[in-house]
Amino acid sequence: MSAQDRITIEGRSDAAEHLLSADEPLATLQQRCGGTIPGAIAVPELRELVAKARHFGLKLARSIVVQDGQDTIRAWIEVTPQGDGCHIVLRHWQASPLPPEPDDLAGRHRAEIDRALAEFTARLDARQRLLTAHGDAPDLTGLLQAARAGLGQPWTDFVTLPTDRVTLHWRLLDGAVVGVTGSSRPWRVTLLPQVGAADEVIGFELCLNSDVPLPSRAPADQDEPQEAVRSTMIGCELAPVLRQPIARIIANAETIRTRRAGPLSGDYAEYASDIAEAGQHLLGLVEDLADIEVIEARGFAPAADRIDLADVARRASGILGVRAREKGITLVVPDAQAQLPAIGEFRRVLQVMLNLISNAICYSPDHSTVSMVLTRSGQGARIAVIDQGPGLTPQEAARVFDKFDRLGRSGDGGSGLGLYISRRLAHAMGGNLTVESEQGQGARFVLDLPADL
Repeated sequence: MSAQDRITIEGRSDAAEHLLSADEPLATLQQRCGGTIPGAIAVPELRELVAKARHFGLKLARSIVVQDGQDTIRAWIEVTPQGDGCHIVLRHWQASPLPPEPDDLAGRHRAEIDRALAEFTARLDARQRLLTAHGDAPDLTGLLQAARAGLGQPWTDFVTLPTDRVTLHWRLLDGAVVGVTGSSRPWRVTLLPQVGAADEVIGFELCLNSDVPLPSRAPADQDEPQEAVRSTMIGCELAPVLRQPIARIIANAETIRTRRAGPLSGDYAEYASDIAEAGQHLLGLVEDLADIEVIEARGFAPAADRIDLADVARRASGILGVRAREKGITLVVPDAQAQLPAIGEFRRVLQVMLNLISNAICYSPDHSTVSMVLTRSGQGARIAVIDQGPGLTPQEAARVFDKFDRLGRSGDGGSGLGLYISRRLAHAMGGNLTVESEQGQGARFVLDLPADL
């Protein structure tokens, strides 16, 4: 047994879980974890045991494993209530250096941050051609519109590349600073490769970030009607402000949950998972409220794109494929040769399809099937999303498209706005969204759009 193993390390806490005194090396551990002496106990495992011992009035003991940023500490800890506080004893203290971080850890963290804070994102195929584009920065409106109108073209056609980037190889474009027509800010490019089963690059995620904040808007005209000011408050004011901090919360919680920041007990990992899930729900609610604000605004008119409903269905199914596989659900999509030309804004139709398929996956039993069926009728194009879930009663079917109506369901993370938004979008594009269902027989949600004749 080493001398370190024979050392008994003592400390004392008060009624507020503050560490009043501590022997070395406990004092150093407290300081490396961000605490002071006297000060609140900064080691979570120690603080938890002290709080439990004081609450129950019992001596508690267990082994702990903690990290102080330099070493991994293993020790046996005993906590005995004394007066208003506790007497703390640590035995068999062992410290071992932390293993070196993976070479690409910093890069992975940078990618997570860039993804969470991006003001423009796009999905690209293996040749860097645009598949989808999303963004919310006011000075990127022109880029967003041009990109959506030019799906299938290289993303580099829509930005101004620096003169030293004459090649389209993604490694040389990653990190480049580009210009965007209509924006005075410089934009940094992040290209995140998507790797297939054979380690080949099958596509990319494109993120544009700017280190220069958007210039503040001039105060609203005092003569502008208050109703008009309120009508854009969420989408123009609240949503852009809320997205970034919520995204940071989600990214940090996921980092904790996956233990990328170091070893963590199962309880804390579950807490982090709950935080990430709540953050995703909040972010989804912000997006839904911003969508409602747009679609309920006077004069809202989606773009009349020429689209292929079969292609949209295949894209939406590809995006949600992982979620379906987690439940063993088979997605039956139109085959690669199937086509159904229609008129509707591509992004909005994809949004509707994602909502319908996501709901079908959520409410279908494990190892069931969700099917997408195409039909053409006269002047219309139709796609049905059919699940094998519990179905709806006539009363539920009558109100399933109502705003905030979740049919009494709770705990699934939904806001009760998705189907309401989807039907409003369908109507705005000259179509309709309906449901056919019987209790115990699954549900059939049908999207109708004008056909592209």
